[in-house]
Amino acid sequence: MHLIQKEQSVGNWFNSDEQFNRLYPLSIKLLAARHWTPIIAAKKAAAFLAVGSGVRVLDIGSGVGKFCLAAAHHYPKAFYYGIEQRENLILHAERARQTLEFNNVSFIHGNFTQLDFRNYDSFYFYNSFYENLVGNDKIDDSIDYSGELFDYYNRYLYTQLLQKPAGTRLTTFHSMENEVPDCYHIVGTEMDNRLKHWLKL
Repeated sequence: MHLIQKEQSVGNWFNSDEQFNRLYPLSIKLLAARHWTPIIAAKKAAAFLAVGSGVRVLDIGSGVGKFCLAAAHHYPKAFYYGIEQRENLILHAERARQTLEFNNVSFIHGNFTQLDFRNYDSFYFYNSFYENLVGNDKIDDSIDYSGELFDYYNRYLYTQLLQKPAGTRLTTFHSMENEVPDCYHIVGTEMDNRLKHWLKL
C-alpha cells in the first residue's frame, strides 16, 4: 500500500512541483516532467477557467490528477473533474485527493467520449491524444494507440466543443489545436504560447 506522510499544511504540497510530486511513488514521479501539468500552468489555467462559484471544469485525460488538485487548491470555489482511461492513474489521483482532503475534485475512470459534455462548463486539455502518434513517449502500454484514434479523438472533442454555448472557456497546453473549432478565439497566451486560453464567441 502506498503511504504518504501528511504535511502540516495542505498548502505545503503546492510550493513546488518537486514537493507536489512527493504525493506519488517513484514510477509516477519519473513521468512528471513529460506528462503532468506544472503547478504554475494549472494555476494560470484555473484562473481563466474557474470564473464564478460552482463552475464545473473538466480535465480531458487527467492522468494522476495534478491539474485538478492544483487548480482546486488555488481556486476552491469551482468543481474539478478529471477523466482518465488508465485505472492505475485514477487510483494514484484518488489517493492524492484523499491526502489533501479536497471535496471539490472528482476523478472518473473511463474514456472522455463516454461523458455528457453538457455537465461541464469549462475545459482543460493537455494534448492527451498526442501519445497516439508514432514516435512519441507513452505513459505505459495499458491502452491502445493509433493514428486513427488520434484523428477520432480530435474530431470527437472538436464536435463536442462546437456544441457548447457561447462563452464556453477552454485552456490548452502544448496543443496542436486540431481539436479547437474556429468559433473559439484566443483571448490570452502564457508560458511562451504553450498555454492558450480560448473563448467561444
